[in-house]
Amino acid sequence: MNSKNKKIVLHQMWTTKTAVFMIFMLFLSAGMFAQEKKQVSGIVYDNTGTVLPGASVIEVGTKNATTTDFDGKFTLTVAVGGSIEVSFIGSTNQKIQITSATKNLDVRLQNDGYQLAEVQVVAVGYGTQKKSDLTGAISTVKADDLVKGTISSTEQVLQGKVAGLNVIRPSGDPAAGSTLRLRGGTSLTASNNPLIVVDGIAGVDINIVQPSDIKTVDVLKDASATAIYGSRGANGVIIITTKSGTKGVSVTYSGLSSIGYVTDNLDLLSANQWRNYVRNTGNKDAVDYGANTNWQKAIEQTAISQSHTLTINSGKADSGFRTSLSYLNNEGVIKNSGLERLSGNISAYQYLGDNKDVKFDTGLFANIDKWHPVDYRIFEYAYNLNPTIPVYTPTGEFSSVAGNQYYNPVELLTNRTVDNERHRLLGYFKTEVKFLNDFLAVANISLEHNAVKGGTYKPSYAVLEGATEGGYAQRTYAEYTNAQGELYVNYNKVIDKHTISALAGYSYLENIYQGFGAQRSGFVTDAFSYNNLGAGYKYRLGDVYSYKGKSNLVSFYARANYSYDGKYLLTATVRRDGSSRFGENNKWGTFPSASVAWKISNEGFMDSTKGWLDNLKLRVGYGVTGNQDGIGEYKSLSILGVGNDSYYDPVTGTWSLAYSPQQNPNPDLKWESTEQLNIGFDFTLFNRITGSFEWYSKQTKDLLYTYEVPQPPYLVGTMLANVGEMSNKGVELTLNADIIKGSKFNWNANLTLGHNVQKIEKLSNPTYKTDVIYSGSLHGLAGMSGQYSQIIAEGYPVGTFWGFRNAGLDSTGKIQYYNKAGDIVAESALVDDDKTDLGNIQPDLTLGIGMNFTYGNFDLGISGYGMFGQKALNATNMMLNDPTRLPAYNVPDDFLGSGITSAPKYSDYWIEDASFFRLQTLSFGYTMPLGLQKKSKLRFYLMGENLFVITGYKGVDPEIGLNAQNGVNGVIDQTGLASPGIDRYNNYPRPTIISVGLNFSLNN
Repeated sequence: MNSKNKKIVLHQMWTTKTAVFMIFMLFLSAGMFAQEKKQVSGIVYDNTGTVLPGASVIEVGTKNATTTDFDGKFTLTVAVGGSIEVSFIGSTNQKIQITSATKNLDVRLQNDGYQLAEVQVVAVGYGTQKKSDLTGAISTVKADDLVKGTISSTEQVLQGKVAGLNVIRPSGDPAAGSTLRLRGGTSLTASNNPLIVVDGIAGVDINIVQPSDIKTVDVLKDASATAIYGSRGANGVIIITTKSGTKGVSVTYSGLSSIGYVTDNLDLLSANQWRNYVRNTGNKDAVDYGANTNWQKAIEQTAISQSHTLTINSGKADSGFRTSLSYLNNEGVIKNSGLERLSGNISAYQYLGDNKDVKFDTGLFANIDKWHPVDYRIFEYAYNLNPTIPVYTPTGEFSSVAGNQYYNPVELLTNRTVDNERHRLLGYFKTEVKFLNDFLAVANISLEHNAVKGGTYKPSYAVLEGATEGGYAQRTYAEYTNAQGELYVNYNKVIDKHTISALAGYSYLENIYQGFGAQRSGFVTDAFSYNNLGAGYKYRLGDVYSYKGKSNLVSFYARANYSYDGKYLLTATVRRDGSSRFGENNKWGTFPSASVAWKISNEGFMDSTKGWLDNLKLRVGYGVTGNQDGIGEYKSLSILGVGNDSYYDPVTGTWSLAYSPQQNPNPDLKWESTEQLNIGFDFTLFNRITGSFEWYSKQTKDLLYTYEVPQPPYLVGTMLANVGEMSNKGVELTLNADIIKGSKFNWNANLTLGHNVQKIEKLSNPTYKTDVIYSGSLHGLAGMSGQYSQIIAEGYPVGTFWGFRNAGLDSTGKIQYYNKAGDIVAESALVDDDKTDLGNIQPDLTLGIGMNFTYGNFDLGISGYGMFGQKALNATNMMLNDPTRLPAYNVPDDFLGSGITSAPKYSDYWIEDASFFRLQTLSFGYTMPLGLQKKSKLRFYLMGENLFVITGYKGVDPEIGLNAQNGVNGVIDQTGLASPGIDRYNNYPRPTIISVGLNFSLNN
């Protein structure tokens, strides 16, 4: 007994006998408690119910501890009345009181937002880094956060998930892809899509990977991060890491069944409204065909879709594999459209050596797509036709009424065969060897093959090409192969407070592409379809074609990372590319970058902020990247080709086609280069809110464009040259908040915001000159042949609408206009100088938002995205509001009250604010743990997609594609310059989808 207790005893004047007795009883009871031990067992889970191997379990106040095994299980003998503390990296520690009644424990740890973010591993190109050590602007999206639902184009999973990344899907066509723009476009002639990297293989088709196979997606935004990819990194880099074999054995199944239907159509006159108009106007030229046809509904259907994925995983400490098989049948809401996909992949790994110094890693991805391309002219015909015309005649044939652009759209969908099929294949083999303790050598070889074949037949009885050609058949085939080899060495060393890592590597890429096609017309029978082109007797020059090309890219690259005391970070990168696409004088290009970061929160003077500001890091990066896609193969060389001229060959006595120069040589041709400065902050508030803020400035130089040149001295009147300059400047904000973290109820929210301002800085130099590039062609619209709606000019962003400003309607219903002086004038008084800037297609703000709720085994997820401030030309509305259409053609319902008497003319009268917010998905699910150990799970869920759109846009859908889509064959212009932001009869409806799904996982 200590002196204090003696004083207490004396103070209370206890007797010696009493004191001795109490001391005896005290030691006796202490001995009894010390001897009462209990063996405690349990399983540790994370907040999603996944077991956590390697979690620490310690008896509080002692060194008695253990860790959970591979199955998350632990056993520890502890004193009754004491407590244990369970911890795991990235999770909040949990203390549990131990009583005599304590039995098997189920411990569920909650995520610690700050710690989890700090230890998260991020792909940075040719390696990984902890998120806490990043110096560049990189956003990461984990599999659980990707967009779910009926996904037919893998880009969709990123919609609204990354600040600064716009994923624009122009329609609801299941076979349509998406447009990706990261921090604005950087080219006038090339694809502006980011480089896609899958499991370390650069430049692959993103749709080779199915959403269910994705583990993480890392988006490299600034040049300091993307410079490691050199002349292919100017538009950013998206690195996809797929799921691979993990320890244990598991079988999972995911199934989804859905119905899709159209909720938004143009509000055109019904048959009865048309009859009322005719009756009220007394129009004697009107013909009532007696039917009540909604032509938009006539080409639509309720789409029944389904998807199924089966995955098998098996792994041990030194080897493992994962394989999956997926089937998707995504039926379109337009009749005879849809996408059917069968895909599979297998990956495996094997370690060798007692210390696992050697690792072999291999993977194979393959899928087959089948679809029937939609003839987009059906939408214009559906808007044109008189609603009293029946779809079918009384004898069951398709009705047909003579008139310009007056064809039965249901017949176009039915009486022709269009079959397309795409095969994708990607295989790789990777070897990793550790040596000299600090070095890791990696060799990776890969092969990607992509082939598309198509067959079209329009029978002799089909309208348009079928009838005019006497039957028309076509076969096409196109393929490309990318063979790549990578060899690089990583070095990592920690010396006291110094952490050093370095990378040096070599890369070789060979791309071979080829294709051919043939067509014939004039078939005496339709029995062969497109399978016997030789049966057609009409042959024309150009009916047969073929092509082949090849390019090579050789690269050397290096990267160095340095960290001092976890506070001060430095990254330097350089890549040197040599490409066969470049001109003789510019075969090689160098792309350097550097970035630094300062973990301000680790400084001593920040100690007072602990508890509310747990993390604060400043990042600054600068670098140069390139874009060589705009060059294409052989563009720097002089090329001869067959022209329209012929010559007489006296030797053979025949006329032959003459070859003539088709392209001027340009030995100075080179890549487009983009310099980018990025300043960013990463922060964590109250251990609940994590986020990042980015400011960037991109300056693209040496823009490629085809300029007119004089003849002579040039043999051809155009030349591809590096001249222009473009800038993109903007800010981005990413937030993630654990609003409520409880034992049963959790609420997480995330927000992404992006703002980008684009401007053309330069288009000409003393050699190559142009004042303006006209784009946004209106050719094909009645009365607008040769007209353009947009310009590309210095001082303006790409997609700037250029035309006349309207001043409303005059008393007679004619549209009035403002001239350059601001005076109101009639259409007849306008001149070209009166045209002005009418807005542009670039959004002022992009938004993505998501919320996830869990209560026990129930979950609720909400996600949405929006774009604000962009303009769109509603050319569909412009053409339909023509007073000469009635009564032969249909018109919008509100046209009758508009008072418009002017013929269609392009002006800002038809340009609308296309801002919108779309509820992307809403899901509700229940997860049922299975088995005694609750390691297996069964989840049911209900999901709605595209449930509503908030917008003031009058067209079918405000989300209008950047890329022009050809109405006949769906060919997409990858530059995004031909007709961006123009709604012109290409409105494949975006369906509302209701789905029921089931996920089942069986784990040992």
